Amino acid sequence: MKITKIFSDENGDSRFEDIEISLIDQGEIGFLSKDIDVKKLQFRQVAAEYDYDFHCAPQRQYIVLLNGGVEIETSLGETRQFQTGEVLLVEDTSGKGHKTKNIEKKTRTSLFIHL
Repeated sequence: MKITKIFSDENGDSRFEDIEISLIDQGEIGFLSKDIDVKKLQFRQVAAEYDYDFHCAPQRQYIVLLNGGVEIETSLGETRQFQTGEVLLVEDTSGKGHKTKNIEKKTRTSLFIHL
């Protein structure tokens, strides 16, 4: 399963990296990853006009987009768009951070899973 990681490099610049989460065949119940220890879970909604300037993630966390898409820009100017159902691993808790904004002018709901 492919997800995107956002991290800070040795210069403090935020970057994207595509990573693969291995899934193991469990027969009738499908394919599962290995267990991942988590600390907390939060739901979040942002307003339709959401456009947040450079910031660092408050902690390492997975973000699951439950509805609506988001555009993320790294400190180096690379942008990517992510849609409903996609999973991000956000690890840029220090450095120059990243920008985020809604793709569509509608309320967006996400799930944060703190690591």
